[in-house]
Amino acid sequence: MKSNKKFFGALTTGALLVATAYAGAEETDPTPLKGRDDSASVPSVTVSATRRNASLQSVPVAVTVLDGDALNNANRTSIDTIVQEVPSVTFRQQGGNKDSTIFVRGIGTISTSPGVEPTVSTVIDGVVYARPGQATLDLLDIEHIEILRGPQGTLFGKNASSGVLNVIGRKSTQETTGFVDASWYEGNEKRVRAGVSGAIQPGVVSASVTGLYADYDGNINNVHAGGGKLNGYDRKGVRARVDITPNRDLDIALIADYLRSTSSPTFTAYKSTAAAFDAGIAPVVAGAENRQVNTDIPSDIRDKNKGLSAQVDYRFNGYTLTSITAVRDWDNTQYTSTSAIGNAAEVARITTAFPATRDIGTVEFKQASQELRLASPKEQLAEYVVGAYYLHGKDREVYQRIVNNGSAINSGRADYGVKNDSYSLFGESTLNFASDWRAIAGARWTRDDLSYDHARTSTQTVAFAGVQPATQSTGSTSKDGYSGRVGLQYDIARDINTYATYSRGYKGPAYNVFFNMLSRDTLALKPETSDSFELGLKASAFDRKLTANIAVFDTRYSNYQANFYDTVAGAVVTRLINAGDVSTKGVELDLNARPTRELTLTQSLAYTDAKIDSFNCPAAAAASCNLNGQPLPFSPKWKSFTRANYALPLQNGFIVDFSADYTYQAKTQYDLFQSADAIQGAYGIVNAGIALSSPAGGWRIALVGKNLANKSYATNLVSSTGYVTRAVPRDDERYFGITARKEF
Repeated sequence: MKSNKKFFGALTTGALLVATAYAGAEETDPTPLKGRDDSASVPSVTVSATRRNASLQSVPVAVTVLDGDALNNANRTSIDTIVQEVPSVTFRQQGGNKDSTIFVRGIGTISTSPGVEPTVSTVIDGVVYARPGQATLDLLDIEHIEILRGPQGTLFGKNASSGVLNVIGRKSTQETTGFVDASWYEGNEKRVRAGVSGAIQPGVVSASVTGLYADYDGNINNVHAGGGKLNGYDRKGVRARVDITPNRDLDIALIADYLRSTSSPTFTAYKSTAAAFDAGIAPVVAGAENRQVNTDIPSDIRDKNKGLSAQVDYRFNGYTLTSITAVRDWDNTQYTSTSAIGNAAEVARITTAFPATRDIGTVEFKQASQELRLASPKEQLAEYVVGAYYLHGKDREVYQRIVNNGSAINSGRADYGVKNDSYSLFGESTLNFASDWRAIAGARWTRDDLSYDHARTSTQTVAFAGVQPATQSTGSTSKDGYSGRVGLQYDIARDINTYATYSRGYKGPAYNVFFNMLSRDTLALKPETSDSFELGLKASAFDRKLTANIAVFDTRYSNYQANFYDTVAGAVVTRLINAGDVSTKGVELDLNARPTRELTLTQSLAYTDAKIDSFNCPAAAAASCNLNGQPLPFSPKWKSFTRANYALPLQNGFIVDFSADYTYQAKTQYDLFQSADAIQGAYGIVNAGIALSSPAGGWRIALVGKNLANKSYATNLVSSTGYVTRAVPRDDERYFGITARKEF
């Protein structure tokens, strides 16, 4: 009860802040400046959550929609930063991109293995990204993002057993248009985007090209000689799209994208419990707000992400046949350290408890996919979408670990890879029994062929710190899986509908393939399944001045694929297993109000109770397995997002936007094994600013303030023997910036 009082007190404070702030960091209107919506109602939003376009208020799915321009204006330009606006979603930062994880309703897969798929699927322009690390870079040219909550395997596939991030890119235009937007923030963070769009052959061929340059020095100081700043990035990218409409029945979209990124994600010392650790990091002092490290081997992570896709939509007799063909390449190189101290050049600092290590890993991942869908005519007794899907993925990785214990330097190397072929047939139908009654039924069959190979060499015949002896193994498995959805939807009134659904989720078999793989990792993990019940209500009132969506859910997972702690060669590692049964239940509320043409209010709230029901404790566990009834990591019970925007029109045609937003998150456990040192306390983040724009002139300039209350927090806390480290977010402290946009 005490924590609930704190939450509602914080929520009330946030509501008062956003209702009275004189600031505007975000463009709440989803249209460009020259096409600004001046109606005094909540804009209607079209989503593709059911694999065909429909109103957000009409689909029987819990969906949150984020506008691409608004995210860019708010400096939320990557997946890890958008989670502040979606209370049901959290993000785990861990080293490089390939180790990071998205959670929806408290459910996500934590693993570095290429032999396991994510629990939350990322789909960009209709293309499924098989590896989560592919999608943790920059959002280049986004129309909007749809976050579908709960199992979505029927229409989106087996790696959507907890939810989907459906990213919709911007289409090219017939009218010749262009834009340049730029931003600068304290800490020397810079971002420039520019794009042009228009017709090549009017009415038949149009194209667009958007380019990006962004860099940030970082917010962690490396006090080592010449160390500079860490925790920053440097990104360059381009996206090109060609839309071809040879006749009114045929649309062809060709999309190419390329993004190159260099980053230095860095964890800092949060807490020390060992004198040797204190001496090793000196003059840095461990602390909850520490933003310093002392290392001569900082992290350096490099990514290249590129792809081609072709979508063809052919319409005949009311039907639409869709084909999406895509290939993608992702190259990732990581230079990191598993040492808490990491001063390889200063042998005097090295102790047997904290040997200096250097890890060098490379990933070469390629995927090819083909999807075919047929959508029936609308407004029929039976409307349906049926289709087939194929994905081929091939991963090759090399991982090297060099260990200096002060008296000798040894190393190990592992070469490994995974191949995956996935085949699916799916379909979902809506039966319109009456104008106000509908039934939903769908199913998906999936076939997975999964194989791996692994070989490790070592300079020693016995284990040493962080490295196991030489070994070699291979394995393969094939499984059939089934997922589906059934439900009813009833229109209580013209602007109010309710739905009840049952969904069966499925996530395929997996292998725990990683550097220190042992014989007990050679067996395939069983597929993960889930049973989910959801009740929802969607309503609008007062001539759409108010929309309200509420969802109540209860989902139970069997053979949950999760990590547990194990000791390998004296080092604590996380090992992927079928952890047992877990569940998540809760309530989600989304409110949007536009009481006047000038004022827009948004409130999102989620209560999530995600916990371990029955944990399968491995015999070799390095920690206590008495976890039944404990919360799942990265799952705060309460999280909310509140925003207010006031657009004041001036007599000269200019508009002044005042807005602010407030994110609240209850205390959160980051460790599956419930370490007291891995709990992030409750916190709230206030952002605000002020913007001046000219819809007629096509320009906008804004002053932005982030984390105005200067609240320090961690997006991850990792406990180990002798110390605890934390992931430091971009807005770990207050900062300000300026953004500008010009359209022509």
